[in-house]
Amino acid sequence: MTTTPIHLQRPDGKGLAAGTLGLWGSTVIGLASTAPVYSLVATLGFVVLAVGAQAPIAFVIAFVPMLFIAFAYRELNRAVPDCGTTFTWGTKAFGPWVGWMGGWGVAVAGMVVLANLAQIASIYFWALFGLEFENNDWRILLVAVAFIAAMTWVSWRGVEIGERIQNILLAIQYLALAIFVVAALWQFFAGTAPNPTPFDIAWLNPFGFADWSGFTEAVLLALFIYWGWDTCLALNEETKDPKRTPGRAALLTTVILLVTYVSVTIAAMMYAGLGEDGVGLGNESNADDFFLAIKDGLLGPFGWVLVIAVLISAVSSTQTTILPTARGTLAMGVYRALPARFKDVHPVYRTPSFSTLVMGVVAVVYYVGMSLISDNILQDSILSLGLAIAFYYAITGYACVWYFRAELFRSAGAFVVKGLLPLLGALMLTYAFIQSAIDMWDVDYGYTVLFGIGGTFVIGIGALAVGVVLMFVWFLFPRAKRFFRGESLNRDTEVLVPDEGDYGRSVDGGLI
Repeated sequence: MTTTPIHLQRPDGKGLAAGTLGLWGSTVIGLASTAPVYSLVATLGFVVLAVGAQAPIAFVIAFVPMLFIAFAYRELNRAVPDCGTTFTWGTKAFGPWVGWMGGWGVAVAGMVVLANLAQIASIYFWALFGLEFENNDWRILLVAVAFIAAMTWVSWRGVEIGERIQNILLAIQYLALAIFVVAALWQFFAGTAPNPTPFDIAWLNPFGFADWSGFTEAVLLALFIYWGWDTCLALNEETKDPKRTPGRAALLTTVILLVTYVSVTIAAMMYAGLGEDGVGLGNESNADDFFLAIKDGLLGPFGWVLVIAVLISAVSSTQTTILPTARGTLAMGVYRALPARFKDVHPVYRTPSFSTLVMGVVAVVYYVGMSLISDNILQDSILSLGLAIAFYYAITGYACVWYFRAELFRSAGAFVVKGLLPLLGALMLTYAFIQSAIDMWDVDYGYTVLFGIGGTFVIGIGALAVGVVLMFVWFLFPRAKRFFRGESLNRDTEVLVPDEGDYGRSVDGGLI
């Protein structure tokens, strides 16, 4: 089969606001997307329950595949700085079917996590007033929907205003984490901590895990709190020096997250210990929200600082989570992998207007619908998030190796950063996907049982299966034909970003 490259007629690429973000702004958005404060709150206790004192090294080990995949993102972005990221790279490497599913994986992860983040933001909003409601209470739903709507508006309004807001929100998050670490260590050295536990180098021993199941559970939990750093790659077309800055920001983001998670974990262990009573990290009743359990003892009348930090972390990540999905579906619209409306860009704000609004509406419908059906099903959909994340990260790693296969043996450096590291990262994530799916099959894994197996498995695998169905449905539409024939996007298709100059006319004399 022969393929004909299709070029973009406009010199401004897809119409996004080029040159808006620098290295700092790109890094800030990458960090904000991971919701570092909330990620720690939701994960730290469960990691300690799984492996005890080996929690710090679990975060280090989970960092390894993230770092390897970050190299894949960096190298692919240098060659193809397209906002479609996994969709575009997967299509160029393996063809339209794999690329489409990679784009779907990004969309599913974004939709599910938006529901989670909005709910958490709402819960903590009411906690500021000393109020506590059921997760599917109408007041929780109302404020959560308001947060999604507000952050959708910010994303629609422009990347620049979003960056300014994220600078403030991220600064507050890291200030709160710094206060936490300083206060915890201060009480430890003063002897006033509830269970002062001296630092032990064995906490960083990768061979100190007592059993394999606990090790895999902890690493899988820790693995996915790094998720979100790739947002800065989805904004590559709006970044200064799009071939280099996003990749550098991705690597910088992952390293900062590593330092953040390990330092906070060590400080928490030194302050609270690993006991199963009181504020101990081994206390199961504290696992789902360690900060709430210790805020009053640690900060006294200023315990509200940690509540605000979690609230801000969730709200901040709500906005940044919209960005990659909206740009991914924009690229899919441009290359005919979705209806033409998805390629619409606002003429003034230069954002993916239709894609952004669709993302916000779908997130609201999904969140409200799932909450009204069953909060347990919503929680299981959140637990299944790791499958979609591992799925599209692994596709990116494999795509890097295959796309650069002709260059791998030209130099040792090329072999390592374009071949070996991305392949290892993809293999690790493939294992994470398989192991997660096996664990989720167990009826005791999550909150629901569907069809006699774990509801988390059904929802996670089912969400990816829905993508397969939608892909075949779209295949039937006339507009989709050139995409699935490999004409609108293939290995030879030029990169559709502004700094590449005028791309001429498409094969049919119009835009893609």
